Amino acid sequence: MPGNCSNPLAPISTGHDAAQQNMILERKPVSECLDDNEKLIGEVFSGCGDLVLLPWHYGSELQQRAFSVYFDTLVQEKQMNYMKATLQDLVAHEVGQASSVTPDDVIRFFGSNGVSFKSASLLADFRKVVDHLVRGHLLIFFEGWDRAISYDASGVLHRQLSEPITEPVVQGPHISTIENIKVNIGLIRNLLKSPRLKFENRTTGAESRRSIAFGYLDGAVDPATLDEFKRRMADIDKEEIMETSYLEEWLRESAYTPFPQVRYTERPDTAAAALLDGKIIAMVEGTPTIMICPGLYVEFFMTSEDYYNQTLYSSLIRLLRVGAFFIALLLPSVYIALSTFHSELLPTVLLLTILDAREGIPFPALVEALIMEFFFELLREAGIRLPRPIGSAVSIVGALVIGQAAIQAKIASPVMVIVVALTGIASFAIPQYSMAIALRILRFPLMILAGTMGGLGVMFGLMMIFLHLVALRSLDQPYLAPLAPLRIRQLRDVFVVIPRKILLHHPRNHHLHKSKGKTEP
Repeated sequence: MPGNCSNPLAPISTGHDAAQQNMILERKPVSECLDDNEKLIGEVFSGCGDLVLLPWHYGSELQQRAFSVYFDTLVQEKQMNYMKATLQDLVAHEVGQASSVTPDDVIRFFGSNGVSFKSASLLADFRKVVDHLVRGHLLIFFEGWDRAISYDASGVLHRQLSEPITEPVVQGPHISTIENIKVNIGLIRNLLKSPRLKFENRTTGAESRRSIAFGYLDGAVDPATLDEFKRRMADIDKEEIMETSYLEEWLRESAYTPFPQVRYTERPDTAAAALLDGKIIAMVEGTPTIMICPGLYVEFFMTSEDYYNQTLYSSLIRLLRVGAFFIALLLPSVYIALSTFHSELLPTVLLLTILDAREGIPFPALVEALIMEFFFELLREAGIRLPRPIGSAVSIVGALVIGQAAIQAKIASPVMVIVVALTGIASFAIPQYSMAIALRILRFPLMILAGTMGGLGVMFGLMMIFLHLVALRSLDQPYLAPLAPLRIRQLRDVFVVIPRKILLHHPRNHHLHKSKGKTEP
């Protein structure tokens, strides 16, 4: 009861590590003694200069004690008067003036009826008290009550909705996700206004306490795939997840494959289309990236814009991306093999041109290609890390200057500069950056095989890559599906874009339509 502090809470020793402190907090309930609660909060958040603890009084002659606590770096700048709102919520159901409110009135009303304010909740243990405080809530403690009232007062600033940065839009919705997970879920729900759209939430990490949400469209997602996803995510609760890509470590079949097994997007329309196609999406608080899984090989050449343009145009663009994939992967190694081992396969005029361009070059074609590829990759990374206003300029100017200087210094031939430039441009045509990284990794072993064994080495490298792709799985689904295993009916949306009238029924939404057919008359 008020003023009864005969059994104070045991203090938390500073020698405990984080895990021990968490275990202690799990066992500590909120005390009826206001001083004990204040003392424990001070011990848990010792050294936190942005923690604000405001004692105040209420009731007859202001004899009743209470205090509010919050982080002023997390709550809204213009705070509403939560203390006043709490008591007014009580007074509206009590006879008499606000000055007549007693601790028993507070306990009886809030304990029986709850709070009407939509963002408020009652907390009984200190583990939840700590969790709510670090999430930007304002908490009120009353003398004589073993509960705390928590109001969601979070006011951390986040950037406004804008156009996607990593996925430029030509035609389609010009809106991107942001670092606020609630806003991102709202954007997707605005596109899919269906009760079948499910989102499940969890919190991970003892220190970061990051919110993670994964969503799926019930009836469209494969139940076996969903069960496998949940099984792999079951052990993630204690991990410190800082970005969406961290989740890939638990979902990928092999950590040593260069090929991505999940897709990433910043576009809500892409995420909504993936949900309709039976995919699972995952989001992490504090990052705008949405992860789409399982990610199959053929899906890394598709974009949402393919379905916003005319079928013929979109099909040609998709075929162009497939061609860019093979150019980015094979062009340097094919050039090395032809110029070093199989010159008889080249037309005479072209062979003489290449020989004339290579006259005076001190390196073999393999070393020449490795040097130029190294400089190109260096320029690419420099352009990414530099400030945006000068990054692109440095990349372009650097490539021109180094290429021209290498030709004049007889370090590289003009043909090799063209080959490396075309390879880099082709890699930029791949919609998914993670797939372009895989090509950058595989290009070098193929070049070494071509420089040592010629065409036979290139064929051997391609065979090993193909065998690896056939054996690879994403969330227990074949990575090369529908190519291997071959699914004839689904090939209509792999290399070309089929008309939307057919697409809406197959393959996209085929699970959903089948489910509706079973449940609806």
